[in-house]
Amino acid sequence: MNHKENIRNFCIIAHIDHGKSTLADRILELTCSVEKRQMSDQILDNMEIEKERGITIKSRAVTLFYKFNKENYVLNLIDTPGHVDFNYEVSRCLSACEGAILVVDATQGVEAQTVANTYLAIDAGLEIFPVINKIDLPNSDPKRVINEIENVIGISAMDAPCISAKTGLNVQKVLELIIKNVSSPKGEIKNPLKALVFDSFYDPYMGVIVYVRIVDGTVKTGDKIKFLSTGSEFTVTECGFLLPTHRKSTQSLSVGQVGYVAASIKNVSEARVGDTITLVENMTENALPGYRAVKPMVFCGVYPADGAKYKFLKDALEKLRLNDASVTFEQESSTALGFGFRCGFLGLLHMEIICERLEREYFLNLILTAPSVVYKINKNTGETVFIDNPSDYPSNDKIENTEEPIVNANIYAPAEFIGCIMELCQDRRGEFIEIKYINSDRVNVSYKLPLNEIVYDFFDTLKSKTKGYASFDYELQGYCKSNLVKLDIMIAGNIVDAFSLIVHESKAYSQGKKIAKKLKEKIPRQQFAIAIQAYINGKVIARETVSPFRKDVIAKCYGGDITRKRKLLEKQKEGKKRMRKFGNIDIPKNAFLSVLKTDLS
Repeated sequence: MNHKENIRNFCIIAHIDHGKSTLADRILELTCSVEKRQMSDQILDNMEIEKERGITIKSRAVTLFYKFNKENYVLNLIDTPGHVDFNYEVSRCLSACEGAILVVDATQGVEAQTVANTYLAIDAGLEIFPVINKIDLPNSDPKRVINEIENVIGISAMDAPCISAKTGLNVQKVLELIIKNVSSPKGEIKNPLKALVFDSFYDPYMGVIVYVRIVDGTVKTGDKIKFLSTGSEFTVTECGFLLPTHRKSTQSLSVGQVGYVAASIKNVSEARVGDTITLVENMTENALPGYRAVKPMVFCGVYPADGAKYKFLKDALEKLRLNDASVTFEQESSTALGFGFRCGFLGLLHMEIICERLEREYFLNLILTAPSVVYKINKNTGETVFIDNPSDYPSNDKIENTEEPIVNANIYAPAEFIGCIMELCQDRRGEFIEIKYINSDRVNVSYKLPLNEIVYDFFDTLKSKTKGYASFDYELQGYCKSNLVKLDIMIAGNIVDAFSLIVHESKAYSQGKKIAKKLKEKIPRQQFAIAIQAYINGKVIARETVSPFRKDVIAKCYGGDITRKRKLLEKQKEGKKRMRKFGNIDIPKNAFLSVLKTDLS
């Protein structure tokens, strides 16, 4: 049963909400991998956030056993995310597979991530097999979708199975397609061990558990293994298969198999995703090619609401990075928020998910600063620096020019929404490239857009303007010159660095006004007036004032000379001046959150 000729390693790729997880559920049922009493919808999406949002965030690898034509087969399935922010997660999974099932919705057709994930699979050298899903819906059009796949993506789809993952219709054909057409793994059992680490997980009792694909050789319990990139050596305490509901230990894992290895690894930095594992006694000469280098696109400061929780936040980030290698972080400090971390993410949804996981899984209360991207600053001394933190922005007299990252954006939508899509892109300082008609009803609108214009709410606004029908994908193209300025927010005469932003000069006033207005609503009133000012290059461009509480000091005056009332009011005025001079402003957490959620477009 474990012979490599009967092993099939494959993943399921698709655009978001095209039915990957539902298809995985039906495959689990057909292979009898989960008992009926344990079966549930999206069973491979085992995080609460995934089930609540209805999307796959974390890829999940499982081993299934299936009998076909009197032969026993081992099917190693990886269910992948579909949102643009998680395509690094997809690229990691592709390296552990020989084939990919491309699921396309029969009602929506080819979408942005359909194309993007297909190209990732092509670059990884995988065999791609399209499957048309949701044919049970009354508005499905399989023929149109088949033509779109062939015309837009360029792969044959005439023989693609037409299925309904929800009802289970024709899902059996998908299993047959996998067994007949996905090639068996290459590699030799006699060669030195060469295992690719494609994921990892932190267990409080067993330490770091690495998920591996055995490319050559065999690993068994008691073997002394070595991570080639770090040089760390460990003794294997347990290895086995990843089943849908639990881990199943076995004596060994051999060539072609996918499973897990535990070796009492306590330091999370010693088990890196993309590393190669080999045996100390019989080492391989060459490491496996790792994954493409991931570059975070969105950065923000993450701080514990309680400064005493700083060490807990650091441990949580290190453990979470094991599950998501695309997260980066480094220590930073803020005069307003204390010690925290500057974290890098692949997108705004990725940032939201990671921060929500930190709060839920590690019981932390967090404060986030406004997200930023990496800018290129060319100084007049000839030096070029890249910054993602507004506090590192140099003074104007040291800057020759500034550049911001630009992306090529592809928007797929019904033709009737061309006007509102172009209006949105023009409003975000976009440069039109072209419009391609996929068919008479659907178009692909291409624009060059500044990255900082799409990291806030571009996708949500796009969905709103197109009634939910548009899909969006982008790719970083490089940098171009732009008039950037640093926008500071002063509260009671002091700059609060947590609110600082790097913005385009044309939008500085509107963004400063919006932030000041939002803070006025959130900062509690004091006994003295609080000035909130947006500040650029030594000039105040917008101002709001939080009105003070006022005691009626003349209430006891029932007539008499007006000079007595004026004397009391002047005395009160002098007292408020002293309070303003020595008063401290306590900025509540929801003020920071309100700036994060402010529409800055």
